[in-house]
Amino acid sequence: MHADIHHLLHTIESTELHSRAAEFRLPRAGLRTRVGWTLVEVGLRLTTQGRDTAAPRTAAFHPA
Repeated sequence: MHADIHHLLHTIESTELHSRAAEFRLPRAGLRTRVGWTLVEVGLRLTTQGRDTAAPRTAAFHPA
């Protein structure tokens, strides 16, 4: 096969594969935003959870 023909066929196949793959991509910004806010929510729950207890966990630690 001639090199130019091979290159042309490769370019066509590559373009077709890229266009088909674009249909299956997740929206990156939306996914990042949802994961980010989920992590913020979990962090806030963890920090406010300690305020409900009578004594903090570090009160039992006595350094030597």
